[in-house]
Amino acid sequence: MALYITIFLHLLVMFSYHVGELLAIQNFNPNSFKPVFNNSLSLSFPLTCLPLSRNSTFRASLISTHQESTSSKSYSHGNFHFRSWFKYSMALIVSLPIGTPPQTQQMVIDTGSQLSWIQCHKKNPRKPHHKTLFVPSRSSSYSILPCNHPQCKPAIPDFTLPTSCDRTRHCHYSYFYADGTYAEGNLVREKLTFSRYQSTPPLILGCATKSRDAEGILGMNLGRFSLPYQIRLSKFSYCVPFRQKLANVMPDGVFYLGQNPYSHTFRYVSILTFAKSHLMPNFDPLAYTLKMVGIRIGGKKLDIASSAFLPNAGGAGQTMIDSGTEYTFLVDAAYTKVRQEIVRLVGGKMKRGFVYENTLDMCFDGNALEIGRSIGDMVFEFDQGVEIMIEKERVLENVGGGVHCFGIGRSELLGATSNIIGNFHQQNLWVEFDLRSLKVGFGKADCSRSV
Repeated sequence: MALYITIFLHLLVMFSYHVGELLAIQNFNPNSFKPVFNNSLSLSFPLTCLPLSRNSTFRASLISTHQESTSSKSYSHGNFHFRSWFKYSMALIVSLPIGTPPQTQQMVIDTGSQLSWIQCHKKNPRKPHHKTLFVPSRSSSYSILPCNHPQCKPAIPDFTLPTSCDRTRHCHYSYFYADGTYAEGNLVREKLTFSRYQSTPPLILGCATKSRDAEGILGMNLGRFSLPYQIRLSKFSYCVPFRQKLANVMPDGVFYLGQNPYSHTFRYVSILTFAKSHLMPNFDPLAYTLKMVGIRIGGKKLDIASSAFLPNAGGAGQTMIDSGTEYTFLVDAAYTKVRQEIVRLVGGKMKRGFVYENTLDMCFDGNALEIGRSIGDMVFEFDQGVEIMIEKERVLENVGGGVHCFGIGRSELLGATSNIIGNFHQQNLWVEFDLRSLKVGFGKADCSRSV
């Protein structure tokens, strides 16, 4: 779920599901994507979705099996296509070729984070994942940013990316997350090298030498350090398959940078943008903010004020789509109405006093299919007639021990003030981020067959 740069000031107003990077708007306008898109870049990557630590429901803490993938490679019209199996449990992990020659790195796709960072060679890793550590000395395109680099010491301080000089006069960064995890190392410049003839220009990445995670982060939000911004990407998309959380066999999905061959079937809703003069303490201007207008459960439109889904004067109420958050979280005005309806429908079967990982508190014992049928389909309604429908068979999550939980939590339990649509409610759904037109598209799919 969610991955965000935070310093102590940041921790006061931002949360680990990415309500951060607020002051970066001083140096960023979403419309700056428009002039210089790379329309020729169209790539397909493997995703690996793997379990996270139990205490990280909305923070993508990455745990990998580190199995070598049986990927296939093909070249078409100068584009490199890379496909592999993906195992989805809580986070989307893509394998990317970093450096020259390329070293395969596993990174969580995070539409709520800005800076991408990789796991670099370190003296005492928490776990010896040697195959996935990036070794800088093996790459001819690797360089470390010096302290006097403009991105290390910007003219306007960027509090979302705290940097300093280390003892070797290199640019050092530190990320502190609200769940207590962290990543720190040097800011570097490095390429994504897809083939001998195709690579990105040098990108600014974090090269983490201290981290509690096993993989890195692929920052995909609207920030100036994000991958889409740095390579002037016009579109990207992913397809998350259905999962059975406790199953031994996990399904496959796919991630596109560039044009998606299925985009003609998608329905789009505009990304909301706000002027710099509208900076608000609880608002993340770099997130993919959508205008949500309502929720239906079992065909019934819930009596939720539209203001619950829009940022108020302080920024609370923002609704964002996030690949790095597992479940969906709603502010109290919306959550209370959802809970009231669930209690009305199946309250007698609710497990009293049970809260799963301090986030989900609508949980049940008994037959999940029967309970799901009693609840009915759930629909998230967005502006422009766009909807995300979750079938009744998928509204509950098997969390083990015979317990199933409704996949919506209260944002307040996280100390959060935003509505977040997590990847649990993006299953069997294409989600496309069109950065040229500033819109997000959704399309139903059998994602296990789209790889």
